[in-house]
Amino acid sequence: MTNKIFLIPLQICGEGNKGTNMEFFRIKQDIPFMSYGRYTTSISLVTFIVAVIFLATRGLNFGVDFTGGTVLEMHYAQPADLNKVREQLSGIGLNDAQVQNFGTSHDVLIQVPLKQNTSGSKLSEQVRDTLHSQDASVEMRRVEFVGPQVGKELVENGAMALLLVSLGIVCYLWMRFEWKFGLAAIIANLHDVVIILGFFAAFQWEFSLSVLAAVLAVLGYSVNESVVVFDRIRENFRKLRKTEVAGIIDNAITRTMSRTIITHGCTQIMVTAMLFLGGETLHYFALALTIGILFSIYSSVLVASPLLMIFGVSREDFIKPKAEVEEVLP
Repeated sequence: MTNKIFLIPLQICGEGNKGTNMEFFRIKQDIPFMSYGRYTTSISLVTFIVAVIFLATRGLNFGVDFTGGTVLEMHYAQPADLNKVREQLSGIGLNDAQVQNFGTSHDVLIQVPLKQNTSGSKLSEQVRDTLHSQDASVEMRRVEFVGPQVGKELVENGAMALLLVSLGIVCYLWMRFEWKFGLAAIIANLHDVVIILGFFAAFQWEFSLSVLAAVLAVLGYSVNESVVVFDRIRENFRKLRKTEVAGIIDNAITRTMSRTIITHGCTQIMVTAMLFLGGETLHYFALALTIGILFSIYSSVLVASPLLMIFGVSREDFIKPKAEVEEVLP
């Protein structure tokens, strides 16, 4: 039977004494998500493996934040010609320098990787003099130096942050729900993270501290979506006593779809604004968030939930059998 979707005005729909739930539409027929679980988990496995292959073969294109180097902010009186700036830097042997606009078309951010036998101060003076010789209006607004030791520490601390966040998610879900939920959620969340990293490795986009912040944000964002679905699944196990496990999960996902669309839609509108209007500085940050948001919706519905069935989640995980309850009673 065709699933019927009825659009209704925005309203607050109460559910007993459980509070209120904002909905744009209602779906009267539960969508059989779990009937496609075998296919979606297979697709996710293949995507995960492809991402790991890109990470292993191409690796991440770490920015100056991690590798060390010199960052210069230059200001031009007129809109800067980035191609011309790159040619000028290539003329002094800085072919690997990254040049991009910073905020406005008059401001240019130059990132130069660490050079052996060349100090950061000497390199910054060389860049300034080269650009100033071509355009006397060039002004150096800012210069920062990142040493190799600092970059190495940032990589190690970033990896430790990912590990601690992942362990925290598992512990939280284990205590709030049950170990099967914690394991399913962390697999789905790490799936999102590896996919983001796979994109950055495949296209060699610059991986900077802001992108790392976006990856950590996606972990929290994704687990929030999983908690909403898991909470409805737990509630359904207690309410729908005669429904099969697949039907319980399908109902939980279908009932939370309106909330998912509202939440993710509003978030993506803001992220899209940063992606197209935030300039080069926020571009990869917003890009990582966009990929993470899209895959977090997919993973919480079509990865984490099918994994629950694979792990054998059942009503007994939340409700003690009647015989055990009678034995406890005097």
